[in-house]
Amino acid sequence: MRKVLSTLITIVAALLALGIVMLASSSSVKGSADLHDPLFFLKRQLIWLFMSCVLGAMVVRFDYHWWQRLAVPLSLSAIVLLILVFVPPLGHKVGGSWRWLRVGPFTAQPSEFAKFVVVLALPAWMTHVGRRVERFVEGLLLPMCGLGLVLLLLIIEPDFGTTLLTGAVGMLILFAGGARIGYLVVTGVVGICGFALAVMQNPVRLGRVLAFLMPEKYPATAYHLTQSKVAFIVGRLHGVGLGDSMQKQLYLPEPHTDFILAIIGEELGFLATFGVLLLFLGLFVCGLIITTKARDPYGRLIAFGMTMMISLQAAINVGVVTGCLPTKGLPLPFISYGGSSLMMSVACVSVLVNVALHSTEGHDDPHTKLIKDRHHRV
Repeated sequence: MRKVLSTLITIVAALLALGIVMLASSSSVKGSADLHDPLFFLKRQLIWLFMSCVLGAMVVRFDYHWWQRLAVPLSLSAIVLLILVFVPPLGHKVGGSWRWLRVGPFTAQPSEFAKFVVVLALPAWMTHVGRRVERFVEGLLLPMCGLGLVLLLLIIEPDFGTTLLTGAVGMLILFAGGARIGYLVVTGVVGICGFALAVMQNPVRLGRVLAFLMPEKYPATAYHLTQSKVAFIVGRLHGVGLGDSMQKQLYLPEPHTDFILAIIGEELGFLATFGVLLLFLGLFVCGLIITTKARDPYGRLIAFGMTMMISLQAAINVGVVTGCLPTKGLPLPFISYGGSSLMMSVACVSVLVNVALHSTEGHDDPHTKLIKDRHHRV
């Protein structure tokens, strides 16, 4: 487990370092053009990185068993924050979506916190009900009421990418927790149909799907994807060189956020892009090993949930940037610009590390400790 931990930490450190370097390169032109400061985005990201490291150090030292006791207040807090994004002046609308809360000079996305809380709360419920998880009410209806409320608030922002990701991870946690497969299949089909209907009712998202299917017919809507593909084509095997991207010269919109992998492909080439994929694959494998080695059901479920949240988000981002999926607003974990995403990604890994440390050191959960103490006194 020590080797797994050191490997996981090394992978995350490499992704964070690459993210800072590529953010400095990809955001300089946009920073100069929009804010007259080529280092604007880099300086803000460094502040968020420092805050993320402080948060990560705290979460690593926080016994993960206590998350189970905090599941209810954390869930209520997440729901309140998701509602507040619709309440001016706290709520901040950007690009037609109410996703941000403004706190002084900074903005934060409550959806990132909600994703984190879902991975803590659903395992807490599944562990609480125990063998009753196979029943319809305890194993599906009640947890889906909580998850469904979060998904509803996310989709009306609207934030379709986060809704899809959170829903998928939530269903995976229910599956891993022992819910009946038949119930999950029916719920999944209904959820996909509802999601598709919501996309069809939103002209912007529907246009993205149509542009993905028929880019030659909708060239304006497919512009992001087209420019992203151009970046990978130009970069070839070894790239055009760090800092020498042409796509970041305002050809590829927002090159420092959702499409930063395209700039990596252009400047550093296919080998570097493939290296990023290998790093995320390594993180996925480390997460699964920690999941299997966890000492209690709650530890296994939250380790599995944190692993899937990061891995699926990375997979979706890669799929979007390479043209395998319709365009969605999901950042690449640890690399894309965005303080909320960075902090929650680091927090997810920190929970994984804490679970692994308990497995390595042979810590018991509080309930087991209490029983042992009583036997010892007897």
